[in-house]
Amino acid sequence: MSVAPRIHPLADVQSNHIGEGTSVWQFVVILQGARIGKNCNVCAQVFIENDVVVGDNVTVKCGVQLWDGVTLEDNVFVGPNVTFTNDPFPRSKVYPASFPRTLVKRGASIGANATILPGVTLGEGCLVGAGAVVTKSVPSHALVVGNPARVIRSLPSGNPAPFPT
Repeated sequence: MSVAPRIHPLADVQSNHIGEGTSVWQFVVILQGARIGKNCNVCAQVFIENDVVVGDNVTVKCGVQLWDGVTLEDNVFVGPNVTFTNDPFPRSKVYPASFPRTLVKRGASIGANATILPGVTLGEGCLVGAGAVVTKSVPSHALVVGNPARVIRSLPSGNPAPFPT
């Protein structure tokens, strides 16, 4: 049995590619070319451009913008107010011929207020600490923090708690 996406009446969803069971909350804008997977949670005040792919079981918290060139694979968590960028040399009314591709691999988590520069890859299962500024690609199962973000430890593969209890 399929479960239709739940789209809040105050959301502006122009895409026909929203997966089953996905929730889209109020004041979200999703442009026509975007592709959103199944069982996602797109929280309030999120903006998603045309050339964006969001996998299955992804959470995008409030205040996030996904610009052209961003791909989030399955089971990704994007914390509140995470900032993605897609132009390494932005100027008003000057657009590049194409935008660098930013890839967030399966199971990665990005903490609140982190900034992700264009053209990087966040490896599978990595964890980006809150407020980190990611200027280069992050290895799989690495914990990065700071400005610029740096690896401070490796995380076990799978999905255990990242810190000892």
